[in-house]
Amino acid sequence: MAEQNKPLVSHIFTADPSAHVFNGKLYIYPSHDLPHDGEDNDNGDEYQMADYHILSMDSLDAPCVDNGEVLHEKDVPWVSSQMWAPDAAEKDGKYYLFFPARDKNGIFRIGVATSDTPAGKFTPEENYIQGSFSIDPAVLQDDDGKYYMYFGGLWGGQLEKWQTGEYVENPAPLADDANALGPQVAELTDDLLGFKSAPQEILILDENGNPLKAGDHDRRFFEASWMHKYKDTYYFSYSTGDTHYLCYATGKSPMGPFTYRGRILEPVLGWTTHHSIVEWNGKWYLFYHDCELSNGINHRRNVKFTEIHYNEDGTIQPVPYKLG
Repeated sequence: MAEQNKPLVSHIFTADPSAHVFNGKLYIYPSHDLPHDGEDNDNGDEYQMADYHILSMDSLDAPCVDNGEVLHEKDVPWVSSQMWAPDAAEKDGKYYLFFPARDKNGIFRIGVATSDTPAGKFTPEENYIQGSFSIDPAVLQDDDGKYYMYFGGLWGGQLEKWQTGEYVENPAPLADDANALGPQVAELTDDLLGFKSAPQEILILDENGNPLKAGDHDRRFFEASWMHKYKDTYYFSYSTGDTHYLCYATGKSPMGPFTYRGRILEPVLGWTTHHSIVEWNGKWYLFYHDCELSNGINHRRNVKFTEIHYNEDGTIQPVPYKLG
């Protein structure tokens, strides 16, 4: 069996892994970190990713395969730079790659590309999804056949700039006692190429039913949305950003609200933390990244995985973090 807590590939730097099981095989849709000597800053300028590679595994005993470049920013008419964390979905035998990138005006949008196979290559749509903004798309296929996209990210992800419904370059900062900005959710159209209606903000509540506050950096949403369903409960998980936790909240509707339940993973080596949770052959796995291969260089990350377990009450047992 592939050893857990070890980088899955080491010939390229990969991050933000979105894992899915298609046709009994595991596919991982990560971002691709390109080494460079630029500065690190709160705007995320160090993450200069320009293309996507798809990883796959036939089983946990098999090696992780890099299926090569499946999409490059030069192939997408509306993109100027920074193709960040993607996700994927399948419908009626067709595969969809959802990805954020800066448009020609430097504003993050979310695009979609399609393929007849889960490993690509992928052909992009001419324009981004109308009404999309910010970063980190994650798509849930619900049991009733509906598809929902979750997205958003603070700071470099520009979520603060959309509080009025329009892009504002320099918004006023939120007070610590104001309600935290939540991620966004939108149901996708039947062809998965657009939104059925305008995105709406997701509410994340504390144990008393009150919205988490902007100053609650240990629990409030920052980026890295992921949604999965366990039994009859929806699990929205995310990163807290500057405090570096992976947390989760649960609810009974894919649109929320969700109640904060705890942490999944403590801070990893490196600044960012981004993940996915997937069931494969009756077991549940957390895919995540750290900076083990680069010894902590933030924009040179590597994808890993580990098994997770649920308690009887539906809570997730926290995963102990260790280097491989």
